[in-house]
Amino acid sequence: MLPTLGLRTHIWNTGLRSLLLLAGFPVLLALVTWAVALLLAATGTDDFGQGLRDSLALLPVAIPIALAVSALWFAIAWMSNQWILDMLSGARPVTRDQEPALWAMTEELAISRGMRMPRLAVIETPARNAFASGLRRDQGAVTVTRGLLQALGPRELRAVLAHELTHIRNGDARLGVVAAVFAGVISMVGEMMWRGLRLGRMRRLPTGGGSNNKGKGGAALLVMLALAIAALAWLLSIALRMALSRNREYLADAGAVEMTADPDAMASALRKLAGQEAMEGLPSQVRALLLHDGANSLGPAWFATHPPIEKRIEALERYAGARPAAENAAAAPHSPASSPPDVPWRQPPPGPPAPG
Repeated sequence: MLPTLGLRTHIWNTGLRSLLLLAGFPVLLALVTWAVALLLAATGTDDFGQGLRDSLALLPVAIPIALAVSALWFAIAWMSNQWILDMLSGARPVTRDQEPALWAMTEELAISRGMRMPRLAVIETPARNAFASGLRRDQGAVTVTRGLLQALGPRELRAVLAHELTHIRNGDARLGVVAAVFAGVISMVGEMMWRGLRLGRMRRLPTGGGSNNKGKGGAALLVMLALAIAALAWLLSIALRMALSRNREYLADAGAVEMTADPDAMASALRKLAGQEAMEGLPSQVRALLLHDGANSLGPAWFATHPPIEKRIEALERYAGARPAAENAAAAPHSPASSPPDVPWRQPPPGPPAPG
């Protein structure tokens, strides 16, 4: 890693960490595939050493099968991702005429980075949140809640939109699906192994009953090793997926500052989310996409999808030059970052002029 001296090196280091985390998923897939091979080898021998050799001999066949299953799962997720998100979240696509201010602000930011205008959608909920989706950079979508639109000032909303556009620009939705597919395959394989044992599928394991059999009990050891490896791969896949999610949030925060040159607005927007972002009823896979999810930023740090808001603001202050809340308020008491509820940009578009 490079020494983190400012915003640019912070972005480089965060991106590099994401690549390293993503590279861990194929390793874990190979590990859980080996666990299956160990379980199969245990059905044919009671010699532990021979079972290890047999399991390694199975890998050239087993790993391509595991990759094929992952590819099929990814293809299904690719084709249905946006439809599933809209159905689960209740997002409603909007047009320029329906949300002119939101559309204009998003279009301006997209043009500034040479991006295609994303699809815009609104969720009619008082919760303050947003998320980006779309598995291709030229077919991205940005979804915001009505509560967010009503709570944020123009600068803050612009920062949030830049955050979500950065997710699209960085391909974070695609990375999230890749991580979810790998983690899902690993979890599914582990569950199938465990259920197979519980249902008695391994009753025909060699017993090693011969008095001259030096490998007596080797099959049981092979099974225990397989289960331990599968459990380890499952835990690590969850930890890697959550770490990748947290890392991409830091990267999107930094990208928003780079796009808007307004670190104070991004920090102020995050402060206004605290305690107001909950969106009940969404599955954890969708909540991981949100701008923030308080329920998924608590508990053990390794299994949180989002960093705590305080940590994100601290990173903005340390690497992007955002001012602490008190200092920012004292320096700019009338800053447009926190517009009153009746500012013109939030009002509905005027109707057609009266005839005559």
